[in-house]
Amino acid sequence: MIPIILSGGSGTRLWPLSRKMYPKQFLSLLHDESMLQKTMSRLDGLEHSAPVIVCNNEHRFIVAEQARQIGVEELSIILEPFGRNTAPAIAVAALHALTQAEDPLLLILSADHEITDETAFCESVRQAQVLAEAGKLVTFGIVPTQAATGYGYIRRGSVEPGGFKVDEFVEKPDRDKATSYLASGDYYWNSGMFMFRASTYLAELEKFDPEMLAHCRKASDHMTDDIGFLRLDSDAFAACESDSIDYAVMEKTELACVVPMDAGWSDIGSWSSLWEQGDKDGAGNSTHGDVMTTDTEGSFVHAESRLVTTVGVRDLIIVETQDAVLVADKSQSQEVKQIVERLKNEQREEENFHRIVYRPWGSFDSVDEGDGYKVKRISVKPGARLSKQMHHHRAEHWVVVRGTARVFRNDEIFDLHENESVFIPLGATHYLENPGAEPLDIIEVQSGSYLGEDDIVRFDDIYGRSDG
Repeated sequence: MIPIILSGGSGTRLWPLSRKMYPKQFLSLLHDESMLQKTMSRLDGLEHSAPVIVCNNEHRFIVAEQARQIGVEELSIILEPFGRNTAPAIAVAALHALTQAEDPLLLILSADHEITDETAFCESVRQAQVLAEAGKLVTFGIVPTQAATGYGYIRRGSVEPGGFKVDEFVEKPDRDKATSYLASGDYYWNSGMFMFRASTYLAELEKFDPEMLAHCRKASDHMTDDIGFLRLDSDAFAACESDSIDYAVMEKTELACVVPMDAGWSDIGSWSSLWEQGDKDGAGNSTHGDVMTTDTEGSFVHAESRLVTTVGVRDLIIVETQDAVLVADKSQSQEVKQIVERLKNEQREEENFHRIVYRPWGSFDSVDEGDGYKVKRISVKPGARLSKQMHHHRAEHWVVVRGTARVFRNDEIFDLHENESVFIPLGATHYLENPGAEPLDIIEVQSGSYLGEDDIVRFDDIYGRSDG
């Protein structure tokens, strides 16, 4: 069995914590590990081969680093040049899996689901294996706990070994229909998790959308290895229609079966669902960070960088980050995506980036900026280095606050220690390296006529980046 983890979501409904360049699957929302890391970790209870992760090209270094942090070294990372929904993503993963094993079983998981009962999860997967090995396309149906209107539903049919035949996939219902579904006992929430043989899925996709499969084959046939990442052919993948596995295959096939799963599942699709999953005080408040509440009930309050206080409020979502604050009625938390759309239309940086921006070598935090200057705190991982570069419009001053910095400036090479500094004049070729075993932290003060991130002439980069 090869796990296929889909990590292409943008998580707009959890803004401002989740952003385009660092979406919710990379956040530690309910645990010390991120949601992606928890998805990989829960596989420990199953016998499986090296996982395959399909992710956005811009997230590749985050995925690799988070896998490394939890000791997952054997894996494949397939890079989508742009999102084309789940049907093509699973197709290219299935084609790759066939190069790794002879017609393996594929366990399709999303990187951003919460599952509290991992024993029950593993048991449902083992049940699904029986059906998948018999040539069925298995989906996992979540045993509903309430008449939820935010999920699609699956109606079960006749009994199959370990599960049921799927009678119908149902779109998100209104409240009355959801209540009747719950009362009948014949409906499950659609989890978006699947299991089947690679050949079975590809054969059904060819039956229902041969053009999509042809484009996926071409994108896979011309896939290249980019310093350990598998990069799909961009032109071929661009020609592929965007469609979900539900619409492209599962709602059309005669092979669809459903295995019930009662494992404390949630897709954490909104701030209200995160409030439901989180620990609460006696007044029903879920708080995180430096928070003080008085006469406050049923609220979710998250403080990231400062003290947040509430007085006399009910059923609110309050999320504070270093550069943005969200206040929303808990019943309307799904509508946060409207704010994200406005940010996108106005080309605001808050849609894409946190104040802390992650790079393959570490991260930087834009502490302050004004007319003609910008101040950053830069953290470089042990053994990492920034690209060899120069700037046309700015000079830089570096002050080491922790660790040792190896500095390359034109023809000079020298080390800087704590409380030492260096000046990088405009036009100088330079780069920075951390030769030590501990993180390196420096303060960088930029000065000049233009301080945009695109003022970089890059000469070489060990991470194969062309920009950023």
